[in-house]
Amino acid sequence: MSIFSPLQSLADWLTYNVFSIQPGSKLADSVNFFIYDGLKILLLLLVINYTMAVIRYYLPLEKIRDFLHSHKWYGLDYLLGSSFGAITPFCSCSSIPLFVGFLGAGIPIGVTFAFLITSPLINEAAIVLFIGLFGLKITMFYVVAGVLIGVIGGLILGRVNVKKHISSDILEMSKSAKFNGQVFQKTAFSRDLLSTWWSEGLTLTKKLIPYVLIGVGLGAAIHGFVPQDFFEHTLNSGAWWTVPLAVIVAVPLYSNAVAVIPIMQALVSVGVPMGTALAFMMATVGLSLPEALILKKVMSIKLLAMYFGVVTIGIIIIGYALNIIFQ
Repeated sequence: MSIFSPLQSLADWLTYNVFSIQPGSKLADSVNFFIYDGLKILLLLLVINYTMAVIRYYLPLEKIRDFLHSHKWYGLDYLLGSSFGAITPFCSCSSIPLFVGFLGAGIPIGVTFAFLITSPLINEAAIVLFIGLFGLKITMFYVVAGVLIGVIGGLILGRVNVKKHISSDILEMSKSAKFNGQVFQKTAFSRDLLSTWWSEGLTLTKKLIPYVLIGVGLGAAIHGFVPQDFFEHTLNSGAWWTVPLAVIVAVPLYSNAVAVIPIMQALVSVGVPMGTALAFMMATVGLSLPEALILKKVMSIKLLAMYFGVVTIGIIIIGYALNIIFQ
């Protein structure tokens, strides 16, 4: 049983009992999706923002930043960030609270992007499903490809000017242990600290709530009203343009890797090339419009466009490569 099962039960109760929407209808699917994912992401946002407030208070952030910047990692730090993303079972929107927390804690932006890129693309459950549905070779290609996109994307995006492109509210969190205008010494635990951490976490969460609701609402509308066979008919061709088309038509969707893998299997079963189907799957979970709407609060439009551009190109290259290797 998932830790979010009570939220799903609440979403079911509100959708079918309180709102009396007919089960199985498009409206019911959309409303249920909106309630469940909205509550889940907001809860994650609050918990992670609070947790990161505690971590920022106690960790020697200056030493960590100096350590990461003073050693030649030769890409290992990006690999660590990408690998951590691979073992976190989050969708694109659910990964954003951790991404924000890492930025606020002063972790280098390239490493945080490596995490953000890979986190929705790969998780343990998706790997198990891949092995069962597509075999070990395809699964290994999928995992290596996802981590590689994260590492290369982190390396590219790590070169941007953080102060110019990241929200000043986020950057302010990494500068000191100041809360509400008062400087706290890093002393033993006290009740005052609980209030301080809660205030900081709640403040940041409130600023992101409108963007979360808009993003999840868009995803819910598409989830409920866009028929799945639309994509099967559109992508069932071996032409060169089907890979970028698969990425483009997947962007408006919103799902996690586990949920979209059965759709990928359906695409393959009706003749869609494996690389095209994988590109569709990775774009669905890694390039959602709801994610873009939420990230707009955190970073500039230019950096957001760079992020989406880097991931898009990476996914298209992976799709072409898989079609060539396993044709």
